Amino acid sequence: MTKKTPLILAIFLLLFLSTGCVERELVLHDPDSAGASWAEQSNVNDINISDLDENLTESETMITESSESEKGKRMPFPASEYAKLPRTGRGTVKGSIFVKNLYGEKVMGGGTRLYLNPATSYSEQWYNQSYLEGKKMERADARLFNYLKFTAANSSGKFAFYGVPSGSYYLIGTVKCGRACGYDGIRNIRIATKVSVYGSQVVEQDLTRSMAQ
Repeated sequence: MTKKTPLILAIFLLLFLSTGCVERELVLHDPDSAGASWAEQSNVNDINISDLDENLTESETMITESSESEKGKRMPFPASEYAKLPRTGRGTVKGSIFVKNLYGEKVMGGGTRLYLNPATSYSEQWYNQSYLEGKKMERADARLFNYLKFTAANSSGKFAFYGVPSGSYYLIGTVKCGRACGYDGIRNIRIATKVSVYGSQVVEQDLTRSMAQ
């Protein structure tokens, strides 16, 4: 065996790992939050404010179109309130996203996007007026992006957020469902719930809704 053999083996092993031949779990990876703030860990290309509005500022039961003049007015963006929010953390929020159809069967939200939206007076207005009451609202202030955390569920509907700062959040996601939920075509079923994280706590919270309600 020549002196070059260990080096060749090391290079081969490195190439083997980098080509993805080793099985890895999708989505549920833990980024190191020490080197970047919570918002910086989300790629700007992953979160689109207009997409967020279109999918999340309507009640899941609303299917009619509204003009801009008919949409509810948002309160002014409370910049000072958001400035006080912690930007780094070690908390974890994980679970599964799904709806239960009329037969009690789970319809998983595989591949769907999920958001953690810090609980503030601004997000509380959205939750109460838009999500609970079903009112359409004006487009969210673009500054909200700086405080959102994004992830995506894997094919089984499992998701995880890592490096979450201590505080309370609205956990938000959408499940696409058609005939399994009693619809003729595919519908977006939006789900939101409140969750709180403290320190390095691991919070297990499924995001779910029953179609029988």
